Amino acid sequence: MIGRRELIAMALMLLTGCTVGPNYKRPSIQAPDAYRGLDPDAAPQTTASIADEKWWTVFNDPQLQALIRKAIAQNYDVRIAASRVLQAQAALGITRADQFPAVFGGASALNQRNPQTSLSRAFDTSANQLNLSLSWEIDFWGKFRRATESARASLLATEWGQKAVIWSLVSNVASAYFQLLELDSEMQISRDTLTSRDESLRLVRIRETGGTTSMLDVRQSEQLVYAAAENIPALERSIEQQENLISILLGDNPEPITRGKPLVENHFPPVVPAGLPSSLLERRPDLQSAEQQLVAANAQIGVAKAAYFPEITLTAIAGYQSSALTSLFTGPAGFWSFGGQLAQPIFTAGRLRANVRLTEAQQQEAVLFYQQSIQQAFQEVSNSLIAYRKDQEFREQQELLTVSAKDAIRLANLQYNGGVTSYLEVLDSDTRYFNAEIALAQAQLSERLALVQLYNALGGGWQQ
Repeated sequence: MIGRRELIAMALMLLTGCTVGPNYKRPSIQAPDAYRGLDPDAAPQTTASIADEKWWTVFNDPQLQALIRKAIAQNYDVRIAASRVLQAQAALGITRADQFPAVFGGASALNQRNPQTSLSRAFDTSANQLNLSLSWEIDFWGKFRRATESARASLLATEWGQKAVIWSLVSNVASAYFQLLELDSEMQISRDTLTSRDESLRLVRIRETGGTTSMLDVRQSEQLVYAAAENIPALERSIEQQENLISILLGDNPEPITRGKPLVENHFPPVVPAGLPSSLLERRPDLQSAEQQLVAANAQIGVAKAAYFPEITLTAIAGYQSSALTSLFTGPAGFWSFGGQLAQPIFTAGRLRANVRLTEAQQQEAVLFYQQSIQQAFQEVSNSLIAYRKDQEFREQQELLTVSAKDAIRLANLQYNGGVTSYLEVLDSDTRYFNAEIALAQAQLSERLALVQLYNALGGGWQQ
């Protein structure tokens, strides 16, 4: 006679069974000991990284912080990503439900009058039934558990994907904002230059009227004025288009954007800590999402292999059936049935084997994609480190060039006013100074964009 312990053991065996298919193991990754592009004169590498800082501590412009907060709350890509997370949660619930019995309740009542015939009199019939049915495919081989494992990994991949959207959005808003500030700098330079050149043109015309210079000098001075003036409409167009871009990132219709600090007042440290390369796998949301996609693909192999084995299904139904409601729940009205079914694939023309091969190939693709994403991440960090350091060096040289060009135009004006040189020298010096100022503003922008890219490449910006 089977005892209670034996029954419990049999029930647990039916519930748990075995799980076919490979268990997930993270692929081997060859991470470098240090990022290429680090400043050789910097302090020794530590575990600290700028990516560990929250974005509002890295970007200390209050107006930029307000824009990023608004973008995270309103951006359509973020909202779409949140909807995908809800879809993945619902899909997990649907898949997980396959592990449990499905129970249905039913009730029916049929009253019928049969007409009189030549063989019988008219009579009434009544049939009433109340039942409860159960159907359960036992997950003996782990098919549903592997499917649930895959769905859960897909949910995590979607959640990391949502973080990746925020991660990209923060850097996009910061980059667009700095580009807008740089356009403002160019506009201010152009307007100041136009004002200065207008004054120079006025003085040259006075000298030409007095006969101390020629009309050629007037025309050359006019060229300087027109060159500065023609730059302003192009900048106004670019500024409004950049504002429109930021508005869309914020989830708004195109509208003006409020500025905070000027570009040169958005300071960043000359050297930023990059941290250890091994920590990049845990910090970047795109790599976390790629790994969860790999976990999901790995679990699908188990789902495919489980199809080789028999499907074991239990069914049961119980209830009451009577011709009269008053006697529906009496002893004789009760009925029940219980049964089991086993279905074993015998011949499928290679379908099952091909499906296993398909899932194995998909898992191998996910492995390669994960490894490729990691290599690309290391490349992005290295490129960003090099860009930030070299853009700093370029900006420093551009500052020296601008100072020299400014002094050159001062000397050229002194020599021209003293009659030592022609106005052509003033024209050339003024043009060089204007170009140097514009180039300096662009160099300041490049330095800040490189910092934004480095912060993003290291995996910073999605933490809230």
